[in-house]
Amino acid sequence: MSAGLLIGAGKIGQAIAHYLSLHGHELVVVDENEPSLKALDKLKGISTVKNPIENENDLRTLLSNKHFVVSAAPFYKNKMIAKAALQAGVSYFDLTEDVETIKYIENLSKEAKPGQFFIPACGLAPGFITILGKSVADKFDKIFELKLRTGALPLYPTNRLKYNLTWSTEGLINQYCNACEAIHEGEIVYLPALGDLEVFTLDGIEYEAFNTSGGLGTLVHTLKGRVHKLDYKSIRYPGHQKYMHFLLSELQMEHLENRKKLKEIMEASIPGTKQDLCLVFVSASGMRNGKLEQISDVRKIINQEINQIHWGAIQISTAMSVCAVIDLFSKNKFAGQGLVKQEDIRLEDFLQTPFGVYFKAGL
Repeated sequence: MSAGLLIGAGKIGQAIAHYLSLHGHELVVVDENEPSLKALDKLKGISTVKNPIENENDLRTLLSNKHFVVSAAPFYKNKMIAKAALQAGVSYFDLTEDVETIKYIENLSKEAKPGQFFIPACGLAPGFITILGKSVADKFDKIFELKLRTGALPLYPTNRLKYNLTWSTEGLINQYCNACEAIHEGEIVYLPALGDLEVFTLDGIEYEAFNTSGGLGTLVHTLKGRVHKLDYKSIRYPGHQKYMHFLLSELQMEHLENRKKLKEIMEASIPGTKQDLCLVFVSASGMRNGKLEQISDVRKIINQEINQIHWGAIQISTAMSVCAVIDLFSKNKFAGQGLVKQEDIRLEDFLQTPFGVYFKAGL
């Protein structure tokens, strides 16, 4: 197995380290939080380094003799990590949903060496939802509309937001505040976050969905000119969007200078939970064999115990997704060099990895 560096031992980083360890990968995990690193002490093939990763010199030292690096750090550190990976000649993976970061990595990847790959946005959305969406789109001769929806939801919501913090607060705020890429009438457009509210029922439960930023990754550029309408929305329980709109827009917490304060408020007021589920929903309509047809694919990932540890659904879906892509890289499934888009990965290959099994079940 190839040796890697994992930066970040938070909720998702912990899961990545455990899952890769189970399947024989050697990994050095770096974080500034000592208790988080100590929790990984007994994992086979895992060693840890306490370091805040604030400069490229430290990164270059840590990347020595590594085949790949995975960033489970806050999105604003990814540019620095990707640049260091390029200089060290190692392949790069991250979980970002930040549109600007993805574009930066796409440009950086043009300088990659043979056998060196840059694979951003390997989480749930973008990530698995992108792979699934492209797979459904490929079933059509002509696509009129492609809808991508995901939601990380508490099983037992008790507050008015009907929500718990289950992953990166910075990433969540980004999704709720930044402009959202979409395709309308075949052209790329930018839509306001929290807009275009819709309500639907799935498996007998009512949900709402609204625009959030970054969920499409590079898919919007890949399908430009091929699909008439494409959008991504986050799934929540009814009422969530109304309260978030008040908080972000009317109280003006969406402005960049207020986002640090918003993070502090949310983390002090909204509890986390591992009693969650993740919904993944893709629906497409278009022409197949001369007929107008609609195809939908719905999957549910539930929190569960893996290797005698209870994991939240968002931990499982995000960590298993990037682990599946790392597994494909380790088995030399990618050819050439440079950028690998999520939609370049075949759904069948993804599901056949030891990590893809968690995405196979539908409702």
